Order: sequence, then C-alpha cells, then structure tokens
Amino acid sequence: MKLCIDIADVEQIRRIYEYFPVDGVSTNPSILAKTGRGPYEVLKEIRSIIGAEGELFVQATARNAEGMVEEAWRIAAELGDRTLVKIPCVPEGFKAMKQLQGEGIRFIGTAVYTAMQGWLAAKCGAEYVAPYVNRIDNMGFDGVQVAKDIHDAIVGSGYGSFSGLLAASFKNSQQVLELAKYGVKAVTAPPDIIEGLVKNAAIDAAVDQFCADFQGLAGEGRTMANI
Repeated sequence: MKLCIDIADVEQIRRIYEYFPVDGVSTNPSILAKTGRGPYEVLKEIRSIIGAEGELFVQATARNAEGMVEEAWRIAAELGDRTLVKIPCVPEGFKAMKQLQGEGIRFIGTAVYTAMQGWLAAKCGAEYVAPYVNRIDNMGFDGVQVAKDIHDAIVGSGYGSFSGLLAASFKNSQQVLELAKYGVKAVTAPPDIIEGLVKNAAIDAAVDQFCADFQGLAGEGRTMANI
C-alpha cells in the first residue's frame, strides 16, 4: 500500500519525508489556501521536495468538464507526468474523466462519499478514487466500510489492474491500519496521523531502556559504533 501525505505545508512535508517511507503528496484547494501562497509556487516547491518520482495530487476547481480538462493540461504541464489531477466524482467530472482518459492525462476521482461514485470513476479510467473516510463517518455511515466496498467493487469489476483507492480524511491511525490490512492501493493522511502510526509510550520506554542498559555497560555516550 502506498502512503501519501495530505498537506501543503512544505516544512511538514520535508520533515515527514525525512523520517517515513512516503510515496507522494496529496493536496486540495482548501489546504493550498492555508499556505497563503500562490498555488503553483507551493506545488512546484512540493515537487522539488518529493522529486520527479513522487506522486503529486492536485485538484481541478472548474465547475464544468471543459474547464476541468483545461486545468488538467495546465497542471500536468507545470508539475510533470507524475502528477495526477483530482477530478470530482459528479456528472461534469465523469465527462471530463472520459475525455482525459483518451488524452493520456492521469487523474483521480475525488470527493467520493458513495461506492457508486468510486466505481463510476474507476470505469472512467481513474487511477485512484478518494473516499473521505472520516467525513463519511460524520454523516452517520461507516467510512472504512464504504472504502472497502469501493475497493471490492473496483476489483470485482475487473478494474483493479489500473485503479484503486487513495483513501483520505482520517481521524486516527487505526483507520489507516484497517485499510492497509484490507489491501487497498493507497492512503493519504496528515502528518499527525502518519506519526501516530508509531506513537506509543511503550515503544519509547523500550528504546530508552535499551539505550540506558547499553550505556551502563559500555559508558555514557557510547554506541556500537564507538566502543
């Protein structure tokens, strides 16, 4: 399963990339707006951090298919062929997806709240579909189960060879773990959720004890590199 960061703060992206095995960065207009900077300025800096091979997800904001397609071409031209354009899973979005599929532009179906949205996006050629797990929970449904249903529909329809989930909107790392165990294609989460995957007092205590015992044996400041 691929792991992506769902944020546009370049300093946090640098920090997470330094420590964790991350595969890319997802953005949306709302988190870009939080930076207070020009969208392409921020996105090009993110691209420089994640390199040419990292996947970068950027959302089109037009309300009609023609505008979405125009944005998609500009986004791909500015940010490289490892950039996927996020297209909302609404009728105009599906129309845009059908055109983009024939033009070779990579895209992802976003704003997904139902299994049928995800299935339709995959049928339109989306490499990923992005169910909003926690937002679905907040509507009174089971976000993790909806994500699993989308995964099953994609695989069961024979689209799993090219399409899969980029599950998003998590409230805790347990949700990420559940989808990892289920075998979804990818998840994207903010830094606190990613760090929460290994944030545990018992882990810290075990490492502290090992270090203290070794220094008691070999001397303060000693490691296996300098004894």
